Amino acid sequence: MNEKSKKRISKFLSLVLRHQPETIGIELDPNGWVEVETLLTAMENSKHRQNVSLAQLEEVVSSNDKQRFEFDDARHRIRARQGHSVEIDLGLSPSVPPEYLMHGSSADSIPLIRQSGLKKMNRHDVHLHVDDSLAVDVGGRHGKPVLLKIRAREMHEKGYQFFVTANDVWLTDNVPPEFIQFPEPDSARKP
Repeated sequence: MNEKSKKRISKFLSLVLRHQPETIGIELDPNGWVEVETLLTAMENSKHRQNVSLAQLEEVVSSNDKQRFEFDDARHRIRARQGHSVEIDLGLSPSVPPEYLMHGSSADSIPLIRQSGLKKMNRHDVHLHVDDSLAVDVGGRHGKPVLLKIRAREMHEKGYQFFVTANDVWLTDNVPPEFIQFPEPDSARKP
């Protein structure tokens, strides 16, 4: 399968497993799972006509650069690991974060983040990363990327909860501005 096909299938899986399962007439269970056979049949029979074989689905899941999806141990069910806007419980236990985590955002968002911190917006959680480059990639989706350093351990010590997914994305409800280390302003912007 070529990269263009993988990307198309991955984007469609993100839509139906994170945001709009009703698009193809499926329901996610309380933890976000759906039977693989149900998913494949619904994708093929929906008005969107996504004819995807089990082998293709497995290839998309295993080769996804951000490891967004996972199968259960028996490989009978599939779900998105994080990023949901529909109500689900991933069943994650609270974890102690490292001292620092990173968040990528766009430069245009920085004034609002300085004022009100990081909010989950229409998702269940704020996503944080250990890997700088991954955070920058995420921030670059909506403009010039800016890397924010989050004092995660300090937040945890003050009672904020963190959860970590199987693909090492750290989740928390919000990040107040006092726990965010902003980069120095661009010298070109100084008067």
